[in-house]
Order: sequence, then structure tokens, then C-alpha cells
Amino acid sequence: MHTLTPLADPATDVDDVARLISAEGERLADPDLDPWVADVDAEAMRGLYRDMTLVRRIDAEGIALQRQGQLGLWAPCQGQEGVQVGTARAFRRDDFVFPSYREIGVNFVRGAVPEDFVIAWRGEEHSTFDPYAINTATPQIIIGAQALHAVGYAMGIQRDGADQVAAAYFGDGASSQGDVNEAMVFASSFRAPVVFVCTNNQYAISEPVSVQARFPIAGRAPGFGIPSMRVDGNDVLACLAAARWAVDHARRGEGPAFIEAVTYRMGPHTTSDDPTRYRDKEEVERWRRRDPIVRIEALLRSRGEFDDAFAAAVAQDADALGTAVREATLGARTREPLTVLDNVYADPHSGLDEQREHFAAYLASFQEAAEGETGR
Repeated sequence: MHTLTPLADPATDVDDVARLISAEGERLADPDLDPWVADVDAEAMRGLYRDMTLVRRIDAEGIALQRQGQLGLWAPCQGQEGVQVGTARAFRRDDFVFPSYREIGVNFVRGAVPEDFVIAWRGEEHSTFDPYAINTATPQIIIGAQALHAVGYAMGIQRDGADQVAAAYFGDGASSQGDVNEAMVFASSFRAPVVFVCTNNQYAISEPVSVQARFPIAGRAPGFGIPSMRVDGNDVLACLAAARWAVDHARRGEGPAFIEAVTYRMGPHTTSDDPTRYRDKEEVERWRRRDPIVRIEALLRSRGEFDDAFAAAVAQDADALGTAVREATLGARTREPLTVLDNVYADPHSGLDEQREHFAAYLASFQEAAEGETGR
């Protein structure tokens, strides 16, 4: 929908994007995007602001809890709230979403509760939540694998004769994985009702996007026969509009659609990463001035639709959510080791029974050794 041209530097040339809100909070016109958000009034935009603020608080609590030794790892999403909240708000409750491990905002919009964000990172459960409770798959750790899962689910939707849509979220690094490209082949060939959301946050761990993309990533999708759009990922309104376009395209039976949301990961790849080793402060500060939350606040204030009372109410909600996330973490109780084999299969399985027997013997050996030491 927007012409894609070669990038002088994919890491810094980020203005070739569809945008509805400038970095300064000015409402811009875009003939491709405007029709898709014509119904979004001030109340709806305040809702988007609230969502992003709460997501950022979950993220801040997750980082703090990991640093305090309460979580094993955390994958921050600061700076990417606009992509996650904006696109997620375009899906129906009965659509099915396949996220990566960083989509905190997507999971929040889909209905995840405080413990859902932390229990798996604490190592207490295999899965963060029941996928069928919020129609969202367990966050995928294997890079790009969720794209194949989403396409398979979408093909199942076709065979059921239903009108749901599936979605796959992945990063710029994952776009170079075979799984993502194979998923697009299948999606295009079978006209599967799936939306691909590529969050281009400029880095695949420590590798900048410039080492893998001389053209915008959105330009790859048309090669598979999939229409695409490249949007400002720090503009939550543009992300909502783009996702509505993509969802409508897929739901009408026109096949898959692809969104590249250009944004920035403000924090580390995970809490085990040190981003100061591969990017400089000037780059980070340049992106900080494009903050998605500050941007929509500026727009609302310019229209007289954002006041101190609203800000205080959102801050109070964020505090309550942060407290709930912390309590869910600190209140978690580790189950007995043998229960790690529970719920692996829906039905009894002889191989699993054998594993349980061996694991039980292994655990018992520690008790026997301890009793032997005591008896000396």
C-alpha cells in the first residue's frame, strides 16, 4: 500500500512508514489508514493510552523481579507497547493469536491475568496460561516457529468453514528464519486467513537489522503473493488501523496479510543481555523521543482530552496491577518435582509412565543418600 524503496541504512531510515500521529503528537492524515480508525474517538484513544501504560508497568515489574532473583529471565517490551496494543485491539475474542516471548502487551489485551505474566518465567509451569482461555497460544521461544503454528491453525479455520483469523507475531530477526518464510509460502498458497505482524525493533539480539535487510522487511511479503504495509510501530493508532486492514483482508477470504511495524527495543533483548555493548546512547535517546505513550498523550492533551484526573486514575490502576504481578510472583508455590510430568499428554502414555518411574527413582536416591549420611 506504501511504496517500498531501498534503505540507505535500515537501522536509521525509519521515515518510510505509514503514520497517523507524529512524534510530537500531531494528528496526521493518511488516505490508506484513516478509514480504518474513523470510529476511534477520544475515549478510545484514552483506552489505548491506559493499555500501554499498564503494559509498561507489567514490564517494569518483571525486570525488577528478575533482578531480585524472583524470576529466571525476562524479555522486556518497553518501546514496543504501541505495536502490541494497537494490533491486538484489532482482533476479535474468537480469533487465535500466536505470540513470541516478548508480546506482553498482546497477552494483556487478550485477557492475561497477573500470574500469567510471571509463572512460566519463574519456572513454576510449562505454560504461562491456558491457551483456550484467552485464545492465545503459549508464547513461543523457538524463533519464528509460531508463524507455522498460526498458518496451520488458519488452515484449520478454513476447513471448519468459520470466519476467525489467526495471527503470528515475530521480530525482524525471525523474518530471516526458514519457519517464517515457509509459513508465508503455505499461507499464500492456501489463502489462509492469517495476519503476520513483524515487529521490527531494530535488533535480532545484538545484530542490527541492517545486516539482514537492505529493503524494508514488508517488501518481502509481496514476493510470496501477500499484501503488506509498513507502519510506524510507535504510533498506536497507525498500528490499530494497519491491523484492522489486515484482519479485514484475511476475514473476507482474501488470504494472508503482512504488517511490518517499525519500532525500537528500549531495553535489553532479555535480562541476560547487555545492550550497551552493541548500541550507543545517542541512538537510544533518539528513539526515546518517539515514545508511543508520550505521543498519544500529547495528541490527547492538544485536544483537551487528557487531564490530571485521568492521569492519576491510570497511575492508580498501574500501581494496582504492578502490586498484583508482584504478589503473584512472591506468592507462587513450587510443586513437587515429579509433577513436572503432569499434563504433558491429554491421555495416559506408557513412555511417560516409564519416565515417571525413572525420575521417581532418581529423586528417591537423594533421600536415601541423606538417610545414609544421618545414619553414620
